[in-house]
Amino acid sequence: MITLKILFWACLLIVFYTYLGYGILLYIIIRLKRFFTRNTREAAMPSDDELPTMTLMICAYNEEDVVAEKMKNTRALDYPKDKFHIMWVTDGSNDHTNELLAAYPEVDIVYSPERKGKTAALKHGLQSLKTRYVAFTDANTMINPGALREIARLFMDPTVGCVAGEKRVAAKTVGEMAAEGEGLYWRYESTLKKWDSELFSAMGAAGELYAMDPTLCRDVPDDALLDDFMMSMYVVQAGKRIAYTSDAYAMEYGSANLFEESKRKRRIAAGGLQSIWWLRSMLNPFRRPLVTFQYVSHRVLRWSITPIALVLLLITNMTIVLMGAERFYLITLGLQLLFYAMAFGGWLSYRRGRRNKLLYTVYYFVFMNLNVFRGMYYLRTHGRNGAWEKAKRS
Repeated sequence: MITLKILFWACLLIVFYTYLGYGILLYIIIRLKRFFTRNTREAAMPSDDELPTMTLMICAYNEEDVVAEKMKNTRALDYPKDKFHIMWVTDGSNDHTNELLAAYPEVDIVYSPERKGKTAALKHGLQSLKTRYVAFTDANTMINPGALREIARLFMDPTVGCVAGEKRVAAKTVGEMAAEGEGLYWRYESTLKKWDSELFSAMGAAGELYAMDPTLCRDVPDDALLDDFMMSMYVVQAGKRIAYTSDAYAMEYGSANLFEESKRKRRIAAGGLQSIWWLRSMLNPFRRPLVTFQYVSHRVLRWSITPIALVLLLITNMTIVLMGAERFYLITLGLQLLFYAMAFGGWLSYRRGRRNKLLYTVYYFVFMNLNVFRGMYYLRTHGRNGAWEKAKRS
């Protein structure tokens, strides 16, 4: 019984810390840091003459449907034309993407007929890079006009090697609960990234919009499922910071349904497990304790231990109650069962086309954690094709 209670409390603390405790602790630390460093000022926006040259790199595969909209958005970016380069990397595209891009004389098209995936396309594009900085974005995401200027401003800090923009998610139509759930998640995630960046460094960048000093770009394994995360975290591993800003943001539509969202979450979870192994040197607290603290608290726990702790929390609680423990454990079990009943209600309301944000938010939380297990299974079954085995050998 004592062992079960210890396991129960350990799991409860892990779950609480991962999803609430770290945010609370981070907020307290940030408030203390602001109190003791009140005179720090943000770098001023550089003038046009001071702005560095920058390439906007768009890796695309068969994106003919969004070329016109993306180029309209790109042309609207507020950045000196003589310092701004546009590069589309279209490896493997066999639709009309290249033909449509040929109508834009300012676009550099980097093309190879062989499709090897986004990671290989990024490497291909970087070989043709000629500017001081490079910003990465997706073909189906739209950037705010002042994004590149804000990114350039943050690069004025010599400790910054990467700038992460904010990802904003919109639903195409009212009632797309998958997209709305994802949007709620990203709002919370954006707050944590902002505080992480203020403490020392954001823990990773989203591929929708981030920029790098190309001298810090390292080769990401070709089978990396989270190339953007790996690319940005290599910067932290090299001793630089990832600065986060909500003033540079990319807007995209969320998944239209839970099936598509589930596939994406499974891929993210599998990629997260890959990344933990590849970045295992960052788990050593004796090298850079602050980085390890942020990395484990914000990333590693979510992608590995905490989903397992959630399952064990329910199992140990049920076992303790069946063994006749005090009333407190009966209450905690009732709360857990109520929580999962709400998650089921959220799934049921989604299936019936009804909208209940509270129930759906609970369901989305459970849904994300279930996909961590699906990610584990994905890596296990696809290890025969080299994705996981190669990660372990590197």
